[in-house]
Amino acid sequence: MDHEDFDVIVVGAGFAGMYLLHRFRQMGMTARAFETGSDVGGTWYWNRYPGARVDVESMQYSYQFDEELQQEWEWSERYSPQPEILRYAQHVADRFDLRRDIQFNTRVVAAHFDDQAVNWKITTDDGKQTRSRFFVLAVGCLSSFNKPDIPGLDDFSGNSYFTGQWPHRPVDFSGQDVAVIGTGSTAMQSSVEIAKQAKSLTVFQRTPNFSIPAHNRPQDPEYVAYFKANYPELRAKAKTVYGGLLDDFDERLAVETPREEVEAVLEARWKKGGLTFLGGFADMLYDHRANIIAADFVRDKIRSIVEDPETAELLCPTNIIGGKRLCVDSGYYKMFNLPHVQLVDIAGTPIERITPEGILRGGEVLKFDSIVYATGFDAITGSYLRIDIRGRNGRALKDHWEGGPRTYIGMAVAGFPNMFTVTGPGSPSVLTNMLPSIEMSVEWMTEAIDTMRRKQKRVIEATPQAEADWVAHVNEVAQGSLRSTVKSWYNGGNIGDKPSVFMPYIGGLPAYVRKCDEVVENDYRGFELL
Repeated sequence: MDHEDFDVIVVGAGFAGMYLLHRFRQMGMTARAFETGSDVGGTWYWNRYPGARVDVESMQYSYQFDEELQQEWEWSERYSPQPEILRYAQHVADRFDLRRDIQFNTRVVAAHFDDQAVNWKITTDDGKQTRSRFFVLAVGCLSSFNKPDIPGLDDFSGNSYFTGQWPHRPVDFSGQDVAVIGTGSTAMQSSVEIAKQAKSLTVFQRTPNFSIPAHNRPQDPEYVAYFKANYPELRAKAKTVYGGLLDDFDERLAVETPREEVEAVLEARWKKGGLTFLGGFADMLYDHRANIIAADFVRDKIRSIVEDPETAELLCPTNIIGGKRLCVDSGYYKMFNLPHVQLVDIAGTPIERITPEGILRGGEVLKFDSIVYATGFDAITGSYLRIDIRGRNGRALKDHWEGGPRTYIGMAVAGFPNMFTVTGPGSPSVLTNMLPSIEMSVEWMTEAIDTMRRKQKRVIEATPQAEADWVAHVNEVAQGSLRSTVKSWYNGGNIGDKPSVFMPYIGGLPAYVRKCDEVVENDYRGFELL
C-alpha cells in the first residue's frame, strides 16, 4: 500500500521504540515504527564490534514495566555483552508480539507537519508516504556513527571496519596487522579483543581517556536472587539517585576529607569497578581540587599497570576525570604490555591520509591488513538532523537547532506540534541509566497524549517561551559542572562543525522527573493544547 494512516509513527525500534509500541497498543492506538535495521535492538543491533558490552550492571539495565519479564529473564554476566543484550531485546519483541507493528529495513528520510491537515507526513526511503497524528522520535542518543573526515578513507585496499556499523558476521583478525583509530569506549572494548587474535595491533590515539576496570564476572546467583526478590524497593530507590543507578553515593566533600581517606575510598571503588567510581564524594565533578585527586589516582594506576614509562605517560589523560564519559574496560591498559601491541600518538603528528597500503603519518606509510575506525558518534542530535524534519510553516529542525538543540523538557520542540523526542537533548539521557530514563520519558509522553484524547484536543505544542526558559535552565545547570569545561560528545566537541552546547540535562534524574511532574500538575504548563 502506498498510503497508510496511523495514530502514531515512531522512528526506531530500540528499547524506546519497542516500549512506545507496547504503550500505544495498551491505549488502543494504532502505531507503526520504521526501523533502518532488519530487527529490533537499536544501538545493540548496530554495535556488534568485538568486546561490545553494557557499562551499567545488567540487573539494572533492563525494563521494569512488567514484573514477569523482570523475573523470567536471566543475565549471565555482571556487564552483559552485546549479543546477550540483543537477545533480550528480541525476547521482549517476541514476548509482546511487537514486530507486527514494525517495518524493518526502512529509513525515514523526511517528516513534514501539514498545517492544514494537522498531521505529519512521513516519507521513507522506499518513496512511500505515511500520515499520522503524532510523530515520535526514538532514534537513540548514540546511533548516528561518526565517519571520520580523513583523506583517502576509501583508498585502502585492505579491510575497513567501523565500530558503529560492524558486519553481521564473525570477523577474524588472526595473522593480521591491524590498526585501531580512536581511544574512546568502543576502541577500548574492541582493542582488547582484537589483540587476542591479531599478529600486531597498533592503536592510534589523539586524546587519552580515563577508564575504570569493569571487573566483569559471571552473575552471582545469590545476588540475582536478592535483586529479583527486592526489585520494587530497589527500582524505587534507584529513582531517587542522580543517575538512576543504584550505588552507595555519598554526600561528603573530598576537599573537606583527609587525603588518605579520600584515596582509600578511591581504592575501594577502583577494586569494585564501574561507572560510579567518582560517587564517593559529591564534589568530584564540581571542584577542581577534588577532581585532581581522583585524576591523579587513576594516572598513578595507569603508570603502575603499563610497564613502558613512555607509553604509560601517553595513556595518562591531562584533562579532568569524568568530563568525558568514563570508560569501563577489561584489561585495556594491561594490553599495552603485550609485545605485539603498539600505541601511536597522533596528537602531535596527526594522520595525513589513508593510502591503499595503510596509514600515512609523519611522511611514513604504516602498512596494515585491516583498519578499525572506533571514532564514536554524532551524539544526541545526529540522528535527528539526518532526517528532513519540518514543523509549522515548513520550518526545518536543522534551522531551529542551528545554534544548538532547543527543546522543552527534552521531549518537545516549539513549532513542531504533536512531535515528541524520547531522551532527546535537554533530558538527562546519557548521564543516567538509559532504560529507566527511556521508560520515564515514554510514560510521560503517552500519558500526555492520553490526556489530550480525554480532553478532545488535537494538538499539543511547546510554547517558544517555555522552550527558551528550559534551554536557559539546562545551560545554567551545566555551567556549574566541570563537565561543561571539556570538549566531548556531550557538547559536540568530537564533531568539527557542530555547535558547542552541553546537550544533556545535568541536573540529575530525580530533579528532572520533578520538573516534568510539575508540568503535568500545572495543567501542562509550557504547552498549548488546542
